[in-house]
Amino acid sequence: MTTTYWLSAGLTFGLALALAVLLTQVARRLAHRLGILAQPDSRRKHRGAIPKLGALPLWLAFVTAVLVAQSLPVERADPNEAIRLFGLLAGGTLIFLVGLLDDKFDLAPHWQLIGQVAAASVAIACLIFIERFNNPLTGETVGPLPFALTFILSLFWLLLMMNTVNFLDGVDGLAGGVNLIAAALLFLHTLRENQLSVSLLPAALIGTLLGFLLFNWHPAKIFMGSGAVYLGFVIGALSIIGGAKMATILLVMGLPLLDLAWQAGRRLLEGKNPMIGDRGHLHFRVLDGGLLSPRAFTLIYYAFCASFGALALLTTSRQFKLIALLVMIGIACIGFVLVARRSRLKARATESIGQ
Repeated sequence: MTTTYWLSAGLTFGLALALAVLLTQVARRLAHRLGILAQPDSRRKHRGAIPKLGALPLWLAFVTAVLVAQSLPVERADPNEAIRLFGLLAGGTLIFLVGLLDDKFDLAPHWQLIGQVAAASVAIACLIFIERFNNPLTGETVGPLPFALTFILSLFWLLLMMNTVNFLDGVDGLAGGVNLIAAALLFLHTLRENQLSVSLLPAALIGTLLGFLLFNWHPAKIFMGSGAVYLGFVIGALSIIGGAKMATILLVMGLPLLDLAWQAGRRLLEGKNPMIGDRGHLHFRVLDGGLLSPRAFTLIYYAFCASFGALALLTTSRQFKLIALLVMIGIACIGFVLVARRSRLKARATESIGQ
């Protein structure tokens, strides 16, 4: 990489960081004026009304930095990069606008889902799709897939990322930090593959998230709100742009993905809507059980995600990545069982005291 590239990457990162810091402060004030505030309830147990307009700085800082980056002197090798960039920004803007409505009016889950499908469809129409993938057992490339299967697989992946990050946003700084780790790994991957222009996209996201986390770290001065869904869309799309890096994201996001599956299954078994959040997630159970402080839990969560995500950088062996993913699933499942068991014991003890 040349000095010109590093200056371009540094400018993209620095601009996103500065804008995120400035815009987050603007969003905090604007949220109070517009009444876009998170009040304590059965799921959120923070103190007082907290602005939840985090989507504004996350969207505007990232979009502005990415647009500026397009004018920088960086090599661009992908002939379809412009249309994919349009899909990233247009789909992201659509889910951002839907999210603003949700932050203000608390849209019903089905309206949120319609917005997510629409945003994902825009991205897919602009060539942000999973057309082929590598078989981890044989190392062979499977594809190109039929269009219908490509659309379904890509739609599923983007929806999965959006909802995973959304449900992860339950502890101050948790979703932002995990996405920061994912963005950093995507940046390093694109550099290793010499995709210099593409690498500016995660560089912009890294700066955006660092600036926002200054205000979202415990105790948070602002919540992400629908910004979590927007981040999920961006991470999902970036993992596809310039060549699918889904294995990397699966290793980073494996724990929140498993938590999502665990809670969705539990809610269905209990006859509840799996799209409506509660305090059954891992982070809520750990905090409610008094096992860790919010900051300690968040740092341990970061370390877990970063450790497994780094394996994608240390090896190109698909078999090794598959083994690492299986090991992570095993560790996570054991943790889920232990935390759930402790929660049941605590609930029984509380009932006994009440009687």
